[in-house]
Amino acid sequence: MATDAGGDPASRRRVRYGIIGVGMMGREHMINISHIRHEGVLLSCVSDPHPSSRDLAAQLARSLDFPNLQVFSDHHELLDSGLCDVVVVSSPNMTHFEILMDIISHPKPHHVLVEKPLCTTVQDCRKVIDAAKKRPEMLVQVGLEYRYMPPVAKLIEIVKSGALGQVRMVAIREHRFPFLVKVNNWNRFNVNTGGTLVEKCCHFFDLMRLFAGANPVSVMASGSIDVNHKDEVYDGKVPDIIDNAYVIIEFDNGSRGMLDLCMFAEGSKNEQEISVVGDIGKGEAFVPESIVCIGSRSAGRDGVKTIKADDERIRYEGLHHGSSYLEHLNFLSAVRAQDGGKPTVGLEDGLLSVAMGVAGQQSIEKRRFVSIEEVLLEH
Repeated sequence: MATDAGGDPASRRRVRYGIIGVGMMGREHMINISHIRHEGVLLSCVSDPHPSSRDLAAQLARSLDFPNLQVFSDHHELLDSGLCDVVVVSSPNMTHFEILMDIISHPKPHHVLVEKPLCTTVQDCRKVIDAAKKRPEMLVQVGLEYRYMPPVAKLIEIVKSGALGQVRMVAIREHRFPFLVKVNNWNRFNVNTGGTLVEKCCHFFDLMRLFAGANPVSVMASGSIDVNHKDEVYDGKVPDIIDNAYVIIEFDNGSRGMLDLCMFAEGSKNEQEISVVGDIGKGEAFVPESIVCIGSRSAGRDGVKTIKADDERIRYEGLHHGSSYLEHLNFLSAVRAQDGGKPTVGLEDGLLSVAMGVAGQQSIEKRRFVSIEEVLLEH
């Protein structure tokens, strides 16, 4: 990697960033990177095949004082340019596999932060993992940034401390607004997203694994498209992404997880409500209210404590309550410690979060429990 010629921080290696895909989330990454420039980073280049996205990125770069940003129409040009040390992949879901394989196979090693989901299918996730094993000099981190939201991070800390005892049940409710409009409306169709339970809910399945301290065994889900997008037509096709679901997951240590998803619930005080119940206590996290409640069976209702969850490191709240900013700090730390470090959220985490979503989608279609093993063994 290139080194700083001077300035602050002079003692650190400068890390040059490239972004592949500068739609809404890619531009969000641009802003986050601008807020960590004090850490010795530089946004040097971006790529996107869509002229409108490139134009918006160029305008944003000027406003963020990245005057020398190079803008490419193809990610191969970005990789061949030699302008970046790390790459953020924030392109549409269905492009992740091809782009990741191109990055991993490129002669110049690039560290990678790839947006969730890792890929849209288990098979593609496995191929990426196999390819990455051949490039141990490259670090690949998966963008499951909900782990870093202050109230969620606090609840993870509480669970890991043992304050709740052995976790037996994890319940996550996301009641929110519909999917946003994306370039060419790619997020309206399962073939592009992997399905709502992969596209959106891999975050929550990842958190369930963390809270349960276990791996999934089987999934049972019920869901449908009941309200949103039913009157939309694109190239003669009506969207097929579900807008609500209940998902039950059984883990290999006997604990259970449950997801309650509704994407036509704008009238909610909190978008996410997370409940973790152990054999001696219960913890809850609320987003965006950013509070955590913790109680014990012995102290009862009167003993429940409410904690305001903040993280003073956050310089930019952005679209995800500061979690993307903290994710970037975490990723940068892993990159700088790459010789002896590893990503906090690795490729296996990405694979299992996708597998749980795929199993949920299949369960809805087949109207039965679907085992994680059968999903992982599919070819």
